[in-house]
Amino acid sequence: MQIFQHPDKSTWPALLQRPVMDTTALENSVGAILREIKQDGDKAVRKYALQFDKVQLNDLQVTESEFAHATATLEPALKQAILQAKHNIETFHRAQHEAGRIIETMPGVQCWRKSVAIEKVGLYIPGGSAPLFSTILMLGIPAMIAGCKEIVLCTPSNAAGAVHPAILFAARQVGIDRVFKIGGVQAIGAMAYGTETVPKVFKIFGPGNQYVTCAKQLINKDGVAIDMPAGPSEVAVLADDSCVPAFVAADLLSQAEHGPDSQVLLVTTSAAVISAVQAEVNTQLEQLPRRDIAAQALQHSRLVLVADMTTAMELLNAYAPEHLIIACKDDITLADGVVNAGSVFLGNYSPESAGDYASGTNHTLPTNGYARAYSGVSLDSFIKKITFQRLSLEGLQQIGPAIEAMAAAEGLDGHRNAVTIRIKH
Repeated sequence: MQIFQHPDKSTWPALLQRPVMDTTALENSVGAILREIKQDGDKAVRKYALQFDKVQLNDLQVTESEFAHATATLEPALKQAILQAKHNIETFHRAQHEAGRIIETMPGVQCWRKSVAIEKVGLYIPGGSAPLFSTILMLGIPAMIAGCKEIVLCTPSNAAGAVHPAILFAARQVGIDRVFKIGGVQAIGAMAYGTETVPKVFKIFGPGNQYVTCAKQLINKDGVAIDMPAGPSEVAVLADDSCVPAFVAADLLSQAEHGPDSQVLLVTTSAAVISAVQAEVNTQLEQLPRRDIAAQALQHSRLVLVADMTTAMELLNAYAPEHLIIACKDDITLADGVVNAGSVFLGNYSPESAGDYASGTNHTLPTNGYARAYSGVSLDSFIKKITFQRLSLEGLQQIGPAIEAMAAAEGLDGHRNAVTIRIKH
């Protein structure tokens, strides 16, 4: 891990740089696959499942017997854990419902908003090195609460054509019945354009590798909405002398094990914290089954010593992390200074893992600095807000002169006449 001591502000952009890759070749290859899926449907899906996932898929859709087998074989402790997480995520996301209010902006002029669920949504759940069944809860639960009429889920199978039982159990608990054994770019293409088997959806959610991310960005250009731009996962930790170095090291490693392109950042006002955390990282790294992956991620991660908390918060807001952990004695006060972050974890006993799985907040969050402008997934992600207005004759008479004057000033006489003709009628 690289150490930076009191870096000059002019060096911050380079210091906070995410790993960058040239995506030109990637876009060309992914674009070709998407075009084939759009043209050939299920035939192309099966072709790429065989090529990339090494599986011959006869039936693309998961059957009822497969759901039943998953429920019967999944260990009870994991079932209970999934149900606990489901309860907390439901509780937090149900509270995000907004009650509609009619606002009278002036006498006779009423305006309001109505929340309407996106009718058809697609969820992508990776199932390669780690089957992310937790993401089904994070995406499926708010989709159900929002009232989406059609929810399609795609996830890759193993070489035998089976989907991980935890994925199927979680899908069933959420209420998702349409699960397809499709992974990678072909899954994104199938949901974006529709095939003989997979319905076309209006918005696609879910994480994935660089190929999936690229596919989502390309289908977005074709008019299919996506949850947000995404990149490798990341965490930033702000720590002072009150932190527990072993906890901080564990948080850094929990993120580094996601993938070799993940990034971790520690910002502190204490040189002693840097030394202690480094030692703990080295000790704990050796115990991780995914230590080779984590070690690669640590190579482009950073430990930064700054003079004071004001500087620390300024630097972290410039970084705009996906996850921000504040392991400081004044965590609540410091939290008020957070402007750019996907999700924030306060105190020594709030590991990022809590939000990843079961506290109730959503773990689908903006990466790569997009937290400057994007929110994480929430109930709102599955909803459109439609505005309404109703004017009485008296209301139009009162507001009409202002509309007529503004329309005339913009040279739009048709707009002005739409008001004038009503007032004179």
